[in-house]
Amino acid sequence: MSVMVARKKVVRKWEKLPGRNTFCCDGRIMMARQKGIFYLTLFLILGTCALFFAFECRYLAVQLSPAIPVFAAVLFLFAMATLLRTSFSDPGVIPRALPDEAAFIEMEIEATNGTVPQGQRPPPRIKNFQINNQIVKLKYCYTCKIFRPPRASHCSICDNCVERFDHHCPWVGNCVGKRNYRYFYLFILSLSLLTIYIFTFNIVYVALKSLKIGFLNTLKETPGTYPSTSLTVLTVLEVLICFFTLWSVVGLTGFHTFLVALNQTTNEDIKGSWTGKNRVQNPYSHGNIVKNCCEVLCGPLPPSVLDRRGILQQEESTAQEGSCPRAPGTQEPPATQGLGQAQEGHCVLSPQVPAPSMSDTEMPEEKQRTPGELPVPSLDAGRAEH
Repeated sequence: MSVMVARKKVVRKWEKLPGRNTFCCDGRIMMARQKGIFYLTLFLILGTCALFFAFECRYLAVQLSPAIPVFAAVLFLFAMATLLRTSFSDPGVIPRALPDEAAFIEMEIEATNGTVPQGQRPPPRIKNFQINNQIVKLKYCYTCKIFRPPRASHCSICDNCVERFDHHCPWVGNCVGKRNYRYFYLFILSLSLLTIYIFTFNIVYVALKSLKIGFLNTLKETPGTYPSTSLTVLTVLEVLICFFTLWSVVGLTGFHTFLVALNQTTNEDIKGSWTGKNRVQNPYSHGNIVKNCCEVLCGPLPPSVLDRRGILQQEESTAQEGSCPRAPGTQEPPATQGLGQAQEGHCVLSPQVPAPSMSDTEMPEEKQRTPGELPVPSLDAGRAEH
């Protein structure tokens, strides 16, 4: 017989989150969908460092100091750790409003602004918020249906509102916000030091080889075995990569160092929020470089509010063919009678029990009569007729 079995399917919240993000490792890793440039970043860092450790480091460790590859390894591991931490973490995405919350906010806005006549443009949806005796405007996000917190902004690439939004960085494949900005800054700082380090010791390597066999002979050197010869062509390639990377990475590090010292974001700097014509002072700055750096880089890190790995349960009913064991001597009930009840993995049959027949001797005393005797109406019935 056919039995309905109810099964529970566990669904994580990250599977239902809106926005244009990708998740891996059951929601533990969160990135943007556009990850092509992030893979290019990994290739450039891993490729350049692999060539440096494979060829120049061995020669420099013997000729100069064994500490050279050790320090390079420390910089490389720190840069990779901060890169992955920036790319795989939640930058501070703000959850969108639920339908009931969005409806309540709409009612609140209508009550505040009143009825707008037809044909007129409705007033902007803005709330004023005071921070350090200065008015800050909270703007309404029509996509997320919320009033964004101070310094938050909506990323058009990830389609999410991000708290303390700095910018969307394709090189790390993620937004940079409140929860991963410090790791982003440490990444570009360590990458700048690593680039300068590799570039400098590549020049030192070529100079040492040139002193022994001449610069032209060094360039003409063919691949061989250590320590006589090395891949000088690859060394020149490393120098070129580091040279062109140096200016952009070091310049970016200097720019963000300036922003950290002012406790300002890239988004605020581009929009001129605190340096425009109004000359409004930055309400988030402490007026001290050390305090600003400590707040941005060493302040408490808020937890993620997305709850990506939270559980949403959904029930699915599936039909299974099978027979349920019956007691010996029990007849199978008709299709319309004794229908089994489906529970979780169990089958319960309800066979029909015939109603017991009532004989004359078992009838109540007032209803017993002899054969051929006519029924006598009761006294109450006669009274009712009169």
